Amino acid sequence: MEILETLYNEIIGFLGITQVLEILKTGDYSAFTTYDGIISLIYPIIPLLVLLELIMGLLYKKPQTKVYKVNFLIYIFNRFVGRFIAIAMVAFCIGLFQRYAPFQTSLTWYWFIYGYIVWEFGHFLYHYWGHKVRLFWCLHSTHHAPEDMNLSVTYAHFFLEAPYADTIRTTVCILLGVQPELLFLIMFIDGTYGAFIHVGENLIKNGRLGFLNKLILTPSHHRVHHARNPLYMDTNFCNLLNIWDRVFGTYQDEQYDVAIEYGITREMNSGNFMDVYFGEIVALAKDVMKAPGIINKLKYLFMPPGWHHSGEHKTAKIVRSNYLRSQNNES
Repeated sequence: MEILETLYNEIIGFLGITQVLEILKTGDYSAFTTYDGIISLIYPIIPLLVLLELIMGLLYKKPQTKVYKVNFLIYIFNRFVGRFIAIAMVAFCIGLFQRYAPFQTSLTWYWFIYGYIVWEFGHFLYHYWGHKVRLFWCLHSTHHAPEDMNLSVTYAHFFLEAPYADTIRTTVCILLGVQPELLFLIMFIDGTYGAFIHVGENLIKNGRLGFLNKLILTPSHHRVHHARNPLYMDTNFCNLLNIWDRVFGTYQDEQYDVAIEYGITREMNSGNFMDVYFGEIVALAKDVMKAPGIINKLKYLFMPPGWHHSGEHKTAKIVRSNYLRSQNNES
């Protein structure tokens, strides 16, 4: 019975309907008009869309079952291994850095806009370094391993990535005066939208979302980010507001004549949990062991993926630059 109860709680937790059920049990439906009630209704949207997306894929005979299988295993693994680490890091950073903020925001619309821009800057930094620092790429690569885009990819993360990401994002926000209450509101909105932009073609075929493609980061932009095509590599690091991608020159639209190829450039078995989850760590360890001298060994940890001690680099920056150069020569 205890096993069944645990299984039931995990399913309810995955679906995000715990708060909804608690409100329904009280019989006080007016609670749904409160802040907590509204959030309780928003939480289940992404999990329910995941199930709908899978059903639609089965109906269209495009199930990509190995992607859903591995991402589900990653979700289960992370639930038991890294459940509370990220929350602890957020609390630690708030307690450590809030005293050093030169000013404090408040819960107003203009500070919300300020806070979201600051949050996006923190998100850009974490995400950019996750692609440009080999050690951090080992944490982030699990998210890029699936060779198909669907909402289950939202759950494909190495368990240490969330603590790393939230440490950087929270530190940036707290030091720039974003008060914790405003930070938590932004984190909730951004987390929900960050899950949505992984929606696959089974639900939304054209992810550009019309005129919104010019204003915010859409599923189309994030599909580009997950691509391994030379044109698309290491672009679109923002989550909702693509302002920082435009500032730092990493913005890239999806091109109609360049079909997206999902996954990472390393040869791997995307249907194998161990390869998806630990493959980049193993590859890094092998490179460090083979590297001559302590300096080269350290460089493998902190230089971008594709860096090689021989000088024959195959980093995303070099691959993309060579591609753009060849395209310009052809035209």
